[in-house]
Amino acid sequence: MDVGQMRRQWMDYIKTMFEEGFLDGQFLQLQQLQDENNPEFVFEVVSLFFDDSERILKDLSFALEQQSVDFKKVDAHVHQFKGSSASIGAQGVKNACIAFRNFCEEQNIDACRRCLQQVKQEYFVVKNKLETLLRLEQQIVAAGGSIPTMELSF
Repeated sequence: MDVGQMRRQWMDYIKTMFEEGFLDGQFLQLQQLQDENNPEFVFEVVSLFFDDSERILKDLSFALEQQSVDFKKVDAHVHQFKGSSASIGAQGVKNACIAFRNFCEEQNIDACRRCLQQVKQEYFVVKNKLETLLRLEQQIVAAGGSIPTMELSF
């Protein structure tokens, strides 16, 4: 596959991620911060998001398994996850966290556990999609191309 085809595939893939609600405009803003001085910026930020997310999900699971659930602690973890999701444009994860926080306020343990499963599902789907996108970007760069810039025009 030539660079032009890979770039078109990248554009189609990212456009689909926006249309399906996995990403929002914040992701494009991240991409605009990447330049020749910091060509790995998006990769690094997304990798940090993955690392933080795995830790937060583990902490949330542990907190919700306790005999006496500390809803303030659970809410703090969810709030942190919502913020990191919003910062990279992971719209589905952010929205699932908003619902989760409402159940933390109500101290509804069953709903919180269901929300945790929903948040995990949203996270793993967007993680898989972002990993695919980043692999495609690496292939484009390795073939001598550059990552297309996108505007929210679709």
